Amino acid sequence: MADISDTIVRRKLSHEVFDRLKALIASGELGPGDALPSERDLMERFGVGRPAIREAMQALANIGLIAITHGERARVQQLSARSLFQQVDLTAQILLSASPDSLEHLKQARRFFERGMAREAAQRAEAADIAALRGILDQQAKAVSEPKQFIAYDMRFHTQIAAISGNPIFEAVSEAMLSWLRQYYTEMLTWSGRENVTLVEHEAIIDHIARHDADGAEALMVKHLDRSSALYTRPG
Repeated sequence: MADISDTIVRRKLSHEVFDRLKALIASGELGPGDALPSERDLMERFGVGRPAIREAMQALANIGLIAITHGERARVQQLSARSLFQQVDLTAQILLSASPDSLEHLKQARRFFERGMAREAAQRAEAADIAALRGILDQQAKAVSEPKQFIAYDMRFHTQIAAISGNPIFEAVSEAMLSWLRQYYTEMLTWSGRENVTLVEHEAIIDHIARHDADGAEALMVKHLDRSSALYTRPG
């Protein structure tokens, strides 16, 4: 009896087309912004029918490698850390809604991540970084009576701290985790004055980052997240 590893698996034609187009993009033969060949050209090049081409193109679009616009040729996307996490948004939302433990795990991951980002920001921050944080805080203070805007500035504040690292992956991770948490923010339904506590805590974090006090910035970030953690809950 043949070993299972010897078994020949017959692949769909669209899978073969997908692999070949992906190789063209990975090799740089097709770069960001470049238009892919027309469907007819691809059909002739690979010797397959239109359904295989369209299925492969849709699969490439689903993972963010190309953008498909009606009436135009598909184009290669400019990939970034942000686009990488956007591809898992729906999966993350389903995981959070389906698994009772996932929300708590996400909050724990955020706490671990953001305490490190606060330390990094305190070690690296320059005058322009501090000005950017204070600008976001000013905008957040003006939005105390507008819950959606207030929460949006809250997210920007934390993502801006991650951005001080200079690492776009850290910034994208921050943005992704906050977007996944946002749907569980109960304060949106019971706006009750805690926003002033948030502003005071944010200001204190900025002050410690500005003084390059890594230990103080980390401690305040942990305290801030532990206090606000209870505001993120599952319905019911």
